[in-house]
Amino acid sequence: MNSPLSVNELNNQINGILETTFASVYVEGEVSNLTYHSSGHIYFSIKDEKSTISCVMFRGNAQYLKFRLETGAKIVIRGNVTVYVPRGTYQILCTKIEPSGIGELALAYEQLKTKLQIKGYFDKSLKKELPKFPKIIYIVTSNTGAAIEDMKKILTHRYPLAKMKLIPTLVQGNGAKEDIVRGIQLADRLAQDQSNSIMIVGRGGGSIEDLWAFNEEIVAEAIFNAKTPIISAVGHENDFVISDFVSDLRASTPSNAIEISTPNINDLRILVDNISDDLKNQMKAIVRDKTKEIENIKSLFNQHSFAKKFQFANQTLQVIKNNLQTTFKQTLQEKQRKIDFLSQSFTNSHPDKKMKFGYVQVTKNEKIVDIERFDIDTEVTLETTNYKFYAKIVEKIKIN
Repeated sequence: MNSPLSVNELNNQINGILETTFASVYVEGEVSNLTYHSSGHIYFSIKDEKSTISCVMFRGNAQYLKFRLETGAKIVIRGNVTVYVPRGTYQILCTKIEPSGIGELALAYEQLKTKLQIKGYFDKSLKKELPKFPKIIYIVTSNTGAAIEDMKKILTHRYPLAKMKLIPTLVQGNGAKEDIVRGIQLADRLAQDQSNSIMIVGRGGGSIEDLWAFNEEIVAEAIFNAKTPIISAVGHENDFVISDFVSDLRASTPSNAIEISTPNINDLRILVDNISDDLKNQMKAIVRDKTKEIENIKSLFNQHSFAKKFQFANQTLQVIKNNLQTTFKQTLQEKQRKIDFLSQSFTNSHPDKKMKFGYVQVTKNEKIVDIERFDIDTEVTLETTNYKFYAKIVEKIKIN
């Protein structure tokens, strides 16, 4: 018999089924139970005459919402169905909300987006890297809009080393998509003759209808097939079009396209100054180190030169000489002390220095001795100034 599921396990299984089955839903209804939370999340329900579904749009998506929701307003939402597991309730996690009435364009947009995504047009691994220091920037846009003037000003101040070449192009209305394709293809051909070139495709802000030319499939194909790195710069920061996903990089505005495609020349000046200072410091350090090495080599050379060797030899000889003199002096002093001692001994032993009347000097084998050391029957010699007496100890009596 199978073990029963926990409530949490059941809700998680239901959530998995719902998220897989309803990974993308497109629903129209009327707003009710609306709450704008302080966190930036939006909680509400959409309903028709028969049913109600809870919805939530988190702050990450809500910040791009172009209008404010109102209770009773009819809207079209896109998102996925998910279960809030702790309560066991399901809801639509909204990724996009539009006022009802423009759903046809939105649906076409999502359908094309899905189609191109399946074809790999959005694959990040295929995106081309922009050159760090572009030489020529090709601009595919209208020559009458404010966007091109803003781009010129920013490029002049930010990175005047690059040249801007405008490809005048229709950006809205009939024939716009075909003209955008021609502009992209022309700029791409011109860029092949110049290294470090980029292309900016875009226009200023407008309604979804105004921007729609950049949601056309032929424009997406032209961007995808171009060999030149392309930045899509359409509308304002909250406007997203198909060209944004196909291009190598998206800019929030045409002006931002210039900013992200070029370095700031002031930063480069600072960088050059820093590099120059680093090189100077490194050169100073190298010269200082090499100077020390030369001084060390010079010192070693001097230490091993003939003059230094002769000087060392002379110093060594002088030390030896001093040592010999000191040793000889000490030897002489020692010999002198011995001579003085012998002389004194001789003087003391001279008969003229022997003891006067009543005293004799005791010797044995010509050496002065202490008679107290000898025993009975020992033969000794007794000397005075004038005579020697040969005696034999016959008795030894201790007085004290």
